[in-house]
Order: sequence, then structure tokens, then C-alpha cells
Amino acid sequence: MVVGVMQIELAIDWAQSLKDKRRVVKSLRDTLHRHHMVSVSEVGDQDIWNRASMGIAIVGSSGSAIGATLDRVLERIRATPDCELTSVSREVLHGWGGSFGHIADNDGCPDDGVLEETLRARANEALERDIA
Repeated sequence: MVVGVMQIELAIDWAQSLKDKRRVVKSLRDTLHRHHMVSVSEVGDQDIWNRASMGIAIVGSSGSAIGATLDRVLERIRATPDCELTSVSREVLHGWGGSFGHIADNDGCPDDGVLEETLRARANEALERDIA
């Protein structure tokens, strides 16, 4: 399994309120999910009306495919007229498949809640390393 994570910082200079900012963030989140099948969440600066911090994640079996998808996501963000991309950090993590062997329920299949929680924690650790 390969996981791609990316954190972006956006400037929304024209925004006059949190409502303006949230309209941009929601539109971008929905567009990225619909066109690229990535998970997107606002991960910081929620109360700052002219700046947004967003996390983007994708899981797959090929690092090159994930890298290409993250490249297309960045192209779409840069082409968005309502905001300016000010910062990007990204990481593609390989070889997680064997590390989930201990996360299984009684039928031997991974417990979705624990697996999701573990993926989220590891993605956050990767994002924190990039920020520091």
C-alpha cells in the first residue's frame, strides 16, 4: 500500500469574512474530491478569514500513480482563481502493507475504524514532520 499526503496553504486575499473563505474551501474540496478522488480536509487556520490550510490524502498501490495524481491536484489548485497557493508540502509513503497485520478483527480482515484511525495518525505525523 502506498499513501500520498499533501498539505497546502492558501491565501484568499479578497475574502472579507469566514463565509467568503468557507465558500472557497468547500468549492475546492468538492472539486478535488470529484475530479481526483482524493480526501480533502481543512486542517488549520479555521478562524482566519483570508488564509486556509488543507490536508489532502490518497491511497493506492502505485507510487508513480499517486505522485501523478498529486501533481494534477496541484495544477487544479493553481488554476483556481479565488485563491493563491502559498505553500506546499507532500510525501508519498511506501510499504505500509505489512504493518497492518496486527489490526484485524476476528475474521482476519482489517477493522475499518482502527485502520482508518491508524492511517489518519500516520498521515498527521507525516504532515507534522513536513511543517517542522
